[in-house]
Amino acid sequence: MTPVNPATEERNVVSVIDYVRGNIREYGMLIALVVIMVFFQLYTGGILFKPVNLTNLVLQNSFIVIMALGMLLVIVAGHIDLSVGSIVGFIGAIAAILTVQWQMNFALAMIICLAIGGLIGAAQGYWVAYHRIPSFIVTLAGMLVFRGLTLFVLNGKNIGPFPKEFQLISTGFIPDFVDMGAIHSTSIVLTVIIPAVLFYMAWRRRKVNESHGIDVEPFGFFLVQNLVVAAAILFLGYNLSSYKGLPNVLIVMLVLIAAYAFVTRRTTIGRRIYAMGGNEKATKLSGINTERLSFYTFVNMGVLAGLAGMIVAARLNSATPKAGAGFELDVIAACFIGGASASGGVGKITGAVIGAFIMGVMNNGMSIIGLGIDFQQMVKGGVLLAAVFFDVYNKNKG
Repeated sequence: MTPVNPATEERNVVSVIDYVRGNIREYGMLIALVVIMVFFQLYTGGILFKPVNLTNLVLQNSFIVIMALGMLLVIVAGHIDLSVGSIVGFIGAIAAILTVQWQMNFALAMIICLAIGGLIGAAQGYWVAYHRIPSFIVTLAGMLVFRGLTLFVLNGKNIGPFPKEFQLISTGFIPDFVDMGAIHSTSIVLTVIIPAVLFYMAWRRRKVNESHGIDVEPFGFFLVQNLVVAAAILFLGYNLSSYKGLPNVLIVMLVLIAAYAFVTRRTTIGRRIYAMGGNEKATKLSGINTERLSFYTFVNMGVLAGLAGMIVAARLNSATPKAGAGFELDVIAACFIGGASASGGVGKITGAVIGAFIMGVMNNGMSIIGLGIDFQQMVKGGVLLAAVFFDVYNKNKG
């Protein structure tokens, strides 16, 4: 083993203040999420953190998180997608036709729905990437077209209920393999394993950064922040395990978050998307096919919107003409609140997830305290404006 030079290692460690300042977006939004959760926990008399409400919070916001993963890549690439809410409604309608009216096998129906979502994304991405039509215009047209198609397919009526197997994607929970009484065994085991895996990955990433001369936070700060994350996961997991266990959709969401975090941080295509969003001309001159990259981001967004459409339909247990209405605003807001830049090239998966949960906790908390939908919209608009101002202020300050 090659000995580590203490002097070199010392130079790689920055102060806590400098490290936090360099990651101000992530820490600022994380602190905001904690403050919002503590506020609603106290204001609602402890209802927010009750196991049944935490379960509902996950179920109600899983599709927003899933779509935010795709929307982040679209925004980082320098585009926007206003059609995702309408795609959610349309895919839900297609799923209902296939499984309820045609009685197709639920697995085959899901594959077809994901493929249709990808084709919709490809159709919109084609006009944006290869014909240079602004994504705002293309996806605005898509929003209107697919909302109309949803009404046409459903003939203005609800279709349901879905087969029980199809409903499991949104309303099911992972099964128990060992009886532990009131605590769901599989869920509690996963709850312990997940923070251990995250700590190992963070430790490994820190060591790799040190070996490459990349600045890292002081070890004490690294240890504290990972212990806090582990404690939060254990708290959430224990509460979920004491109710019905971990929802199926939560597992799907965690797998997707891990996959997209890996793609954006560790793969060539992820780095190229960020480079394209930062400076498309320079990226193109370096030999990268920027048109194809933009096209792929919309295909990816279409697939995730298709998945979200099935989750929403399964949760409602019917396809409705108004399903997905306004979802695009929550998804886009989640990305911007999480630190994505409107000019492209900036944004992280963790930030988008935090932004989505900020929106979700606010929706849930304001509903619990009985705040009207009018005031809810105004509050969310104010939070979005504050987040964007925070981003612009830090850019100008830098």
